[in-house]
Amino acid sequence: MDYKKSKAPSNTVTRNIMDLCKDTDNIYESVAIIAKRANQISVEIKQDLSKKLAEFASYNDSLEEVFENREQIEISRYYEKLPKPTLLATEEFIEGNIYWRDTQRETPREAQ
Repeated sequence: MDYKKSKAPSNTVTRNIMDLCKDTDNIYESVAIIAKRANQISVEIKQDLSKKLAEFASYNDSLEEVFENREQIEISRYYEKLPKPTLLATEEFIEGNIYWRDTQRETPREAQ
């Protein structure tokens, strides 16, 4: 999923618990799935931000040479305004865009 084009709200939204546990029949399992996906999204966002900010890294900085870089500030502000990974993951889960499976519920196939 492209988190930049997501329609997830950037503020907290009250959700109906029954909507979250509709697919799994268990609210705790739904929350665990959303949490794992939120961690994946968080890592992806952090890697993307680090890659963009690495372009501005200066290895010979001294305390006197601290200056503001407008492009770096704009990139940081953009990422601060993005919806939080938890909100993105919850929106994906509600829309049915997350693939998950429970290996304990699946019946093992017989060896042929």
